[in-house]
Amino acid sequence: MQFLAKPRSLEPLPPLAVHLQSMAYVNVMMRRKKDSSFDAVPELSHARDIRPFVSLARLLSPSPTPVSAVSKLGPSLETPDRRVTAFLRRFPAAFVESVGQHNIPWFRLSDAAARLLREERDVFAARRADVCGRLRRVVLMSPRRRLPLRVAQGMLWHLGIPEDYFKDLDHDIAQDGFKIAISGDGDDWRELGLIDDAKDEEMPLSVLQLNAMRKLGSVEEVSVPLFPSKGLRLKQKIKDWLERFQRLPYVSPYEDFSHINRGSDVSEKRAVGVLHELLSLFVTCSAERRRLCCLRQHLGLPQNFHLVFERHPHVFYLLLKEKTCFVVLKEAYMAGEDTAIEEHPMLEVRKKYVELMEQSREIIRCRQSGKPIELESKVCGDS
Repeated sequence: MQFLAKPRSLEPLPPLAVHLQSMAYVNVMMRRKKDSSFDAVPELSHARDIRPFVSLARLLSPSPTPVSAVSKLGPSLETPDRRVTAFLRRFPAAFVESVGQHNIPWFRLSDAAARLLREERDVFAARRADVCGRLRRVVLMSPRRRLPLRVAQGMLWHLGIPEDYFKDLDHDIAQDGFKIAISGDGDDWRELGLIDDAKDEEMPLSVLQLNAMRKLGSVEEVSVPLFPSKGLRLKQKIKDWLERFQRLPYVSPYEDFSHINRGSDVSEKRAVGVLHELLSLFVTCSAERRRLCCLRQHLGLPQNFHLVFERHPHVFYLLLKEKTCFVVLKEAYMAGEDTAIEEHPMLEVRKKYVELMEQSREIIRCRQSGKPIELESKVCGDS
């Protein structure tokens, strides 16, 4: 029996398809491999709880508050517990409970938590130029030099800026060079821009360019630092692709990218560079993946840019905490002093918040076992 259809000759795959096919092996390995060293970092292990923890601390300051006043704020605070009361009771080192009239629970801040809030305000006041300068860099990464205000609001926590920065007039965002432009009706038309619109401003060097300057003395060849996870072995063809990827031209997140083909490997290297730069500006060099996805169109990233996290496991680590996926920049935790990433001014304060959360865990453990509570803390100052 003869077939009328002729066998079709196999056509060579385009470069991007070859890349996607070869990197599928990395995707499978990434799902299987877990790096316990990142789970051991306190500020990462409490990544899911620390934001609602600090938000509730600010709401309860300066006077005791009945739980009914904050119980309806659970969805906006994004507490992992369904009830705000249950979340507050998980941290007795920060939230002190008492019973008011009609057996309604009241909560107030512990002395250690109140001191920590004051310290956070003092650090922001002293290092305001550095902290707000990071927000300016995020705006400069946008091709329009503007960001929707709701998107910028979602970045404040990760940048170490008070979350009432745009709402409280006392902060006076104009002194940091920002303005809020209104291009229509409703909150969706409010945008964060720069007063000077960055005209005639020399664009800053990215962290990857600063790394190249330190090692090579120039920014002509910019590579992405790679940090393999333990037990992750790549096929030879993937190693060859990574070598070619490192030799590709580098386009800074602050440069015009309109000449780049969206489906090219150069475009993917730019996406890696943009996400690398963005995470390096954050307090813990990490963020929820869904929040980064909100920046896609505003930073000129390709449609499927979220696959970059899985295709480049030597650059990014995906950390899963209570059904929330966090993206961690490996260089910040594995490069030691051999990196141009500067420590965020708010990082020490965040570490003290985490210490208060870990003390709460120890207090609950002692209560359940009937043992006396003895804690030594840099936050509390005494046992």
